[in-house]
Amino acid sequence: MNLNWTAILPEIFITLTALGVLGIDLFYTRYQKDKTLNAIVTLSGMGIAFLLLPFLSAKTQIFTSLFVLDPLAIFFKMVFLISGSMTALISINYLKMEGFDLGEYYGVLLFSILGMMVMASANDFILIYLGLELMTVSFYVLSGFFKTDLRSNEAALKYLILGGFASALFLYGISLLYGVTGSTEISYIAGYLTEQTRTGADSVAGVTSAVLSHPLLSLSLIMLLAGLCFKVAAVPFHMWTPDVYEGAPTSVTAFMSVGPKAAGFVVMLRVLLVALGALEKQWMVILAVISILTMTLGNIVAIAQQNVKRMLAYSSIAHAGYILLGIVASARVLTAGSASVVFYILSYAFMNLGAFTVLLALRKEDKQTGLMVPAMDLEDFSGLSKRDPLTAFLMLIFMFSLTGIPPTAGFVGKFYLFMSAVDANLVWLAVIGVINSAISAYYYLRILVYIYMKEPKVVQSVDNSSSLWVALYVMALATLLIGILPNLLFNVARASVVSLF
Repeated sequence: MNLNWTAILPEIFITLTALGVLGIDLFYTRYQKDKTLNAIVTLSGMGIAFLLLPFLSAKTQIFTSLFVLDPLAIFFKMVFLISGSMTALISINYLKMEGFDLGEYYGVLLFSILGMMVMASANDFILIYLGLELMTVSFYVLSGFFKTDLRSNEAALKYLILGGFASALFLYGISLLYGVTGSTEISYIAGYLTEQTRTGADSVAGVTSAVLSHPLLSLSLIMLLAGLCFKVAAVPFHMWTPDVYEGAPTSVTAFMSVGPKAAGFVVMLRVLLVALGALEKQWMVILAVISILTMTLGNIVAIAQQNVKRMLAYSSIAHAGYILLGIVASARVLTAGSASVVFYILSYAFMNLGAFTVLLALRKEDKQTGLMVPAMDLEDFSGLSKRDPLTAFLMLIFMFSLTGIPPTAGFVGKFYLFMSAVDANLVWLAVIGVINSAISAYYYLRILVYIYMKEPKVVQSVDNSSSLWVALYVMALATLLIGILPNLLFNVARASVVSLF
């Protein structure tokens, strides 16, 4: 067994930081009024782990090839750590205002990132499942972190029940695949199915017709797709998303809309393009249908939402459909399709986290109690440009990017996704994506109508904490820079996916 501890140094630092935060909170900060130290330790641990990643040697396999460190894994680990750092920054003052400034929040947040990092490097279905469960259980806790809020409790319970069901489907799919191939290792399964295709391509036993002739392989493929589609909130496994996003703490919702999605898609890339690459004709058709349904349902239902948090939840579903479009294209144009997926995921992380951060920062006066409470509805954004022009402008940047208007990251990301579909001779799928993107302009720009063209209807206030605004500036700047200078990042994305093939 190859025990190269250097390759897992980032994971070790994240684990030690999580344990350290819990220890500091138990023995020191529990007696302090200001618990900012918890966030500082968390950010320090993530910063060290991030700085270690570029210096690790790529294409390293450890623990008998269960864990692989390649450019794709390093890229996604950077995405997780960047998203986690932004989440920690926007959470500092938010948790204080809500009265839940506890070390457990940061500890569980770090454990969720650890699960994602394990998923990014997993070269075996068992390790994928372990990382998946570590991430998912952490989000069960984070969703219900506001334990005195009934909506937060409801969100956690719904996520727990439906998430447990999806995990069971995924695990059962793994067991069936093991029954067919005799292994859970991704590289071995890829070789096995490819060999079967080569030796039996003209026979009934050929893997090309295996989905029809081998019920276990067929059922395994369906269950694996069901489990993964749940994690990325794709139709028809999206039903948990609006309620959980609305009920969970806004900082958790922001991270949940980015982190688990990215982790789910990196697993999809490894499972579908590598392990089940020989079955691409079968899963390609299924994913194309799911992609169309996902982006269409997400965009159409988002139009009817008055609650901005629910609207962004359905928007998140729609964007999962766009990314699935890129994975479908990857079946035919491996490098271009996969690179567009990786590029879009990082772009989406900045713009979506930014949109949720503006929502988190804005508060309104409750007419009954006179207290400042979180702003959630479209009416709460009315006249924001008159109250706080800078916040309004930042929201404009994020809404333009989510819509796909140049010169933002969202425009370039969608361009690469749709062009990969065109290169794969899936012009009809690219056209459906463009139409859905046009539909989404209605509800994204509607927020800007309220911000710039409506008179204020409630007393508004904006969180002016320095940590939150540092995060906002970083995300807005990244959204614009990626849109203006996309080539550098796209070349990095392209280089990261080459290791898959």
